[in-house]
Amino acid sequence: MATVAEWVQGARVRTLPNSVAPVLVGAGAAGAVGAFSWGRTLLALLVALAFQVGVNYANDYSDGIRGTDADRVGPLRLVGSGAAPASAVKAAAFACFGLGSLAGLALVAVAGTWWMISIGVVCVLGAWFYTGGKHPYGYSGLGEIAVFLFFGLVAVLGTQFVQAGRVTWLGLAGAVAMGSFSAAILVANNLRDAPTDRVAGKHTLAVRLGETRTRVLYEVLVAVPFAVSAAAAFVTPWALVGLVAAALVVPAVRKVGGGQTGLGLIPVLKETGLAMLAWGVVTGVALGFS
Repeated sequence: MATVAEWVQGARVRTLPNSVAPVLVGAGAAGAVGAFSWGRTLLALLVALAFQVGVNYANDYSDGIRGTDADRVGPLRLVGSGAAPASAVKAAAFACFGLGSLAGLALVAVAGTWWMISIGVVCVLGAWFYTGGKHPYGYSGLGEIAVFLFFGLVAVLGTQFVQAGRVTWLGLAGAVAMGSFSAAILVANNLRDAPTDRVAGKHTLAVRLGETRTRVLYEVLVAVPFAVSAAAAFVTPWALVGLVAAALVVPAVRKVGGGQTGLGLIPVLKETGLAMLAWGVVTGVALGFS
């Protein structure tokens, strides 16, 4: 059985900015219309974190039993490495989904938005069938679209809606920014894994586009949040503070544009994640006080 440290590695802690940042932006967008709630923000954060860890374990399980992780560069794969039995990793994934679902039920109960349970069900199904099932959509090049929707539109606008009872143009702008950051992280991840994914029959977007176009796509995606900051400044000048996060993503852009491969792309994931978190924190706070 895997050690505690190995379970933590398998949870892929470095991906957690994907969960935290969108909630902060959504909470800030709610604050911009005078509807911020600490309690609802914390519940939304618990939902996001639980689902994120759940999908990480689910991917570990599904890729592991398919043999996709047999020869991978990057963080420890619990099933692929043999560190933990597949059944235990699958159970951990569903335990996280269960925790996230309970927090989600509490959130919709407090907000009175019972119809949002259907969105939660779609999120769980999307998390599982990304690499699970007979025809995982992550193996067909649709992963980037999924993370844009779930970590962008759903996470940001959902957080704003359960607090404010509506969504705003600032909320939508923040959702696009978060979705673009999340998609960029997945693009970098899939660019790193493209050689082994191609052999394993995993046709990610990076495999389909090829190396050159994948690198361009990454650069475009990480530019979107800063374009959003500039555009949102016409509504509130405070949005310009998001531009400070550009300093964190520049090293990642240089690595991707400079042709780094394999292990050389691992820092890109961390740098892009930190830029996403920084953008989310400063923009969320700025919107809340705007």
